Amino acid sequence: MSVQGATLKNLAANALRSGYLPVMVEKAWARLTERNRRGEAKDSKRWCADQAEPLADFALSLNAQAWPHAVKFDEALRRDASAKLQAIGVDLGGGGDCRLLHFLVQHLMPETVVETGVAAGFSSQCILSALAENGAGHLFSSDFPYFRLDRPERFVGVLVDSNLKNRWTLHTDGDRKNLPRIVAQTEQIDLIHYDSDKSRSGRSLAMRLLEPQLVENAVIVMDDIQDNLFFRDYANSQSRPWRVFAYMDKHVGLIGL
Repeated sequence: MSVQGATLKNLAANALRSGYLPVMVEKAWARLTERNRRGEAKDSKRWCADQAEPLADFALSLNAQAWPHAVKFDEALRRDASAKLQAIGVDLGGGGDCRLLHFLVQHLMPETVVETGVAAGFSSQCILSALAENGAGHLFSSDFPYFRLDRPERFVGVLVDSNLKNRWTLHTDGDRKNLPRIVAQTEQIDLIHYDSDKSRSGRSLAMRLLEPQLVENAVIVMDDIQDNLFFRDYANSQSRPWRVFAYMDKHVGLIGL
């Protein structure tokens, strides 16, 4: 069977699974309705490039000890992940900027971290490792398995070490269902890493659901902000500082520091 044929077979099979079809339709609709925003994506890329500042300079100015440690951790994680993912033989995509995430968790010492978008688990492993080093804190994660794969739930968070999972609560029914559950399980949220649905509607939904639970000095990290101008508009609506960092061929937004 061809790759395309296998993908179509998996899509059909997953659509019949409980809870999968509504999320699959929602994701397809978001992509379809935002195709007319290609001009906005060009504007966003230019805006991100104009605003971007060196992450290393920023991090070192806050915590000169935590940043070098975060860089070394990221290098080791990438090496280990490459070997694990090659053995699996399935493309699960890359991760966010683990240097930034590990640094923030060590610097801020958050009690409650929420992330959207897990996939292979680069950011989950990074955050959980930093929480373990801190000796405190818990990670709540929202994800929806890659429905183009066969039995996709088995791949969610494959990079996360078993000994770190005691600090991890994972929900896999999509942000619309997962985030209200996470809000109900938490008293407050100190740090958010957003890396799921990159559409305006997806980002807006997540922030609307999570905002009531944010502490006053909560920090928000948002990946792939070059896709549209949501981060620019949202950051400018806040009364707190924000920053933009380049990461590979993408940009990451930060609010709260």
